[in-house]
Amino acid sequence: MKRITLATALIIALSGCQTAYYSAMEKVGIHKREILVDRVEATKESQEESQQEFQSALERLSTLINFDGGELQSAYEQLNSDYESSLASAEEVSVNINKVEDVAQALFDEWQDELAQYSSANLKRESEKKLTQTQRQFDRLLRSMRSSEQKMQPVLASLKDNVLYLKHNLNAQAIVAIRGEFKSLQTDIKSLIDDMNRSIADSNKFIEQMNASK
Repeated sequence: MKRITLATALIIALSGCQTAYYSAMEKVGIHKREILVDRVEATKESQEESQQEFQSALERLSTLINFDGGELQSAYEQLNSDYESSLASAEEVSVNINKVEDVAQALFDEWQDELAQYSSANLKRESEKKLTQTQRQFDRLLRSMRSSEQKMQPVLASLKDNVLYLKHNLNAQAIVAIRGEFKSLQTDIKSLIDDMNRSIADSNKFIEQMNASK
């Protein structure tokens, strides 16, 4: 019970921090709608960076499975560096998606609450219609973002397996074993990059829709 209480308190505290942040930004003329667009843009950019990191790791593995003599310790260190970079970029993507979801929820809650302030039934109806449309557009975007986010985890796990195996088996047999796993990982990374491309395209579309409806 104590653990649940502490977790709940932390969530409330973080929520309060975000609320204060949005309030402070509004005082200088930056509203939740603009913050949402900026955060979608930031998420898109982090996905593009993550694509590059995963592609780099795949290319490193491709070079490794064709290893023909030399220092395997150096090859391990390079692959481990690629894995760490991929992990860091994936974590940044997740953080950015969470930020997008947070500000979107705050925007939609505020929008819903303010519907009650209309005196004009026609304007209220139009605003409510626009809210529903924007929520649907955002829900599609969020599903796309979360889908690509989920696909990163098995790829990271596979990369880590290869790094660990090479770390403890710096010999030709390790290369043979990694070579056997390469095709599957190659397919997974290609699928991930394709999924990210769809998410990036959805982000661009959402940003255009938000800017067009200002």
